[in-house]
Amino acid sequence: MKLCLLCENETEIESWLPFFGAKAPHLCPKCLERLVKITGPSCSLCSRPMKETGMCSDCERWGERAFVSNQSIYLYNEAMQSLIARFKYRGDYVLASIFADDVRQMALAASCDLICAVPLPPTRLAERRFNQSEALIESAGLAHVSLISRLESDKQSKKSRLERVNAPQTFYPIGDAQGKSVLVIDDIYTTGATIRLVAKALMEAGASSVKSITIARSGS
Repeated sequence: MKLCLLCENETEIESWLPFFGAKAPHLCPKCLERLVKITGPSCSLCSRPMKETGMCSDCERWGERAFVSNQSIYLYNEAMQSLIARFKYRGDYVLASIFADDVRQMALAASCDLICAVPLPPTRLAERRFNQSEALIESAGLAHVSLISRLESDKQSKKSRLERVNAPQTFYPIGDAQGKSVLVIDDIYTTGATIRLVAKALMEAGASSVKSITIARSGS
């Protein structure tokens, strides 16, 4: 018997290995069923669930700044929110392996030349002692390169929606991506502000195009 890392109830997790693969050693079947993949109509640029496939109002407002296409895998529901919070803020690095198969498959489908993690501000990295973006990439068995770095900045979780959208640029290029397509992998897509700032820095590093994969898409 093991404890499910989400509900913390005892469960015979091993018996579910043939059905749920890499997710099974860490979550019970009930909690796995609470993780909902985005399968219906969604925004063609950011994966926001919609009634019909097209471009959402957020991406329309970004206008010319919407040069990034994002694919999110799961809805950011209560279960996913708890799981990512435990992963990021409580340091349960092993939870990155839950998403390994999903991330690997989508990264291969994206077919980009390079993969890049989203860097953390230095103080945040010191607090957490790991970068969740790098953890997701490495758990999927993918190689990544350091193309950008990041200045100190306030926590995104403490900012209002308006503050996020109008956030100043804190990313800057440190590597060469000349003529290369770059895939960015991160945990959550909320307003799209962070990934667009990342993409801008990558373009300054010479990237020909930028795509992103995120584990969850917040509907807010």
